[in-house]
Amino acid sequence: MLEKVINVDPEILGGTPVFSGTRVPIKNLFDYLETGESIETFLEDFDGVSKAQVIRILEISQKLIETSSNILNENFA
Repeated sequence: MLEKVINVDPEILGGTPVFSGTRVPIKNLFDYLETGESIETFLEDFDGVSKAQVIRILEISQKLIETSSNILNENFA
């Protein structure tokens, strides 16, 4: 069974989705990638996050995009 990688708790950063076991917002990963930083740099800066967690977040994101393609096509057509 896959370990939970996203935690949403109103007591942690007001319910912002974070990497489980940390206070690191998931959004930080995408901010790093958007500015051209590597996953390795992200992991160095947020040592509480594991590479396995990052890979899993990216896999989840890919599945969300793939399963939402019909919705996306309808909204951007």
